[in-house]
Amino acid sequence: MDKIEKNKENMALRKKVYLTAGYNTISMGTGRKEFHPRKPRPGIEDYIKEAGQAVLKQIGGAHKVDECVMANFMAARYNKQGNLAAFFPSIDPALAYKPGVRVEGACASGGLGLATGIRSVLAETADVVLVVGVEVQNSVKAVYGADILSGAGWYKERKKGHAHFFPGMFSNRAGAYFAKYGRDRTRKAMARWYVNAIENARLCPTAQEYENKNPDLEKLALTEPNPKKFVENLNVYDCSKVSDGASGIAVMSEEGLKRCGIDKKDVVEVIGLGQAEYDLTLAPKEPTWLHTTQIAAEKALNMAGIQQNSLATLECHDCFTIAGILAIEAMGFAQPGKGPDFVLEGHTARNGQIPINTTGGLIGWGHPTGATGVHQGVTIWQQLTSKAGDAQVNIPGNKPYGMTLNMGGDDKTLVSIVYKKV
Repeated sequence: MDKIEKNKENMALRKKVYLTAGYNTISMGTGRKEFHPRKPRPGIEDYIKEAGQAVLKQIGGAHKVDECVMANFMAARYNKQGNLAAFFPSIDPALAYKPGVRVEGACASGGLGLATGIRSVLAETADVVLVVGVEVQNSVKAVYGADILSGAGWYKERKKGHAHFFPGMFSNRAGAYFAKYGRDRTRKAMARWYVNAIENARLCPTAQEYENKNPDLEKLALTEPNPKKFVENLNVYDCSKVSDGASGIAVMSEEGLKRCGIDKKDVVEVIGLGQAEYDLTLAPKEPTWLHTTQIAAEKALNMAGIQQNSLATLECHDCFTIAGILAIEAMGFAQPGKGPDFVLEGHTARNGQIPINTTGGLIGWGHPTGATGVHQGVTIWQQLTSKAGDAQVNIPGNKPYGMTLNMGGDDKTLVSIVYKKV
C-alpha cells in the first residue's frame, strides 16, 4: 500500500469550518413514479433553484451569503449549457454580483464543490458559502449518455473500451478480483451490497429507489451477468442509475453561524479534508486496489486525527457494487481480499460496525454525478444532527464522526471529508 508524506494536508484545519442547512431534491430517473422518458421534466435550472432556495430559507436569506460554488460534471453535453455559476442569481436576486465559481472533477465534482467552499472559509474570503451540486442526465438516450460519461476517463481510450465504457472498466476490476480472491463469495457480497442499498433507499423519500417494492432483492442482484447484452462481470443491478437531481448545503465559519443565527446543534464541523489525483492517462496500477481512494481517505483521517474505526457512519462512492467493496478495503476496514467477508458478516448494514450509505448511496439514492458529493455531505449532516428521519442510524456518543468518500473517474479524482457532531 502507498504511504503518504507528512505535509500540510495532514495538519489540523487552521480555523473551524461548519456545514449546515442541507437539502436534496428527488433523485429523478427510472424507478420514480414521477419519471417518464417522453414527458416534460424539470430542467437543470429548476433543480438548481429548488436546492438553492431550500438552503437559503434555512440560513435566513441570500443576503447572508458571501460566495457561491456550483458543482457539475457535464452540463455542456447533457444540457448544452455552460457558465453554470451565473445561475446563482436566478435562485435569488440578492445573489447577483456575488462571487461564484463552477467546479468539475467528473463524479467527484460535488466533493470538489464542498472542498472549494471549505477552502474559501479557511482563506477568510467568505464566512458563508452556498454550495450546490447538480446534474441532469436523462436528457439523452442511454447510448449517448454512455459516451458523455466516458469523459470522466481518458477519452482517447474510448474506442478501445467497452460500449458501456465505465461499466466495462469496473467489470474489468471485478474480473481481476474474482480471479485473485474468488468469484462466488465476491458475487454474493456484491448482491448484499445491492440489497443494503435498496433497503436503505426505501427509508428515504428523495431516493430514486424509494418505491422499489421487489420482494426478493438478493435473487435479483444475483442475476448472472450477460456479456452479450451488457458487460462480462457485472449485471445492471451492480450499477448506479442515470439520475437527475441537485443537492445544496452551506459552508460557514463561526462568524457565519452567528450572522445566520444557526444553533450548533444544527451543524457538523469539518475536521479532515483529503484530496488526491492520479494520472488520467494511465491504467490502474493494480485493478484490485483503489490506490487514490486509499490516499485521499488517509489524508482526511490523518488531518482529523482519528482512525477509521472511530467513524459512526460512512458515505462511500458505490458507482458499482465492486467499487464499494474495493473502497472498504482501501480504507482499511478489511484486508485485501476480505472485503466480501466484511460485507457478508453484516458490518456495513444499518446496524453493523460501520453503517454505509444510509439513504441508499449511488445505487439506491441515485447518482446525479455533479450532485453526488454534495448529497453525501448532506446525508452525513443529517445523520450527525439526527435529521435523517426514517433513515436515521444510531450515532454512539464515543463515535461522533462521519465521513464521505467521493470518486471521479476510475479512481482518478478523490475527495474525502471527515465531519464531527458538535
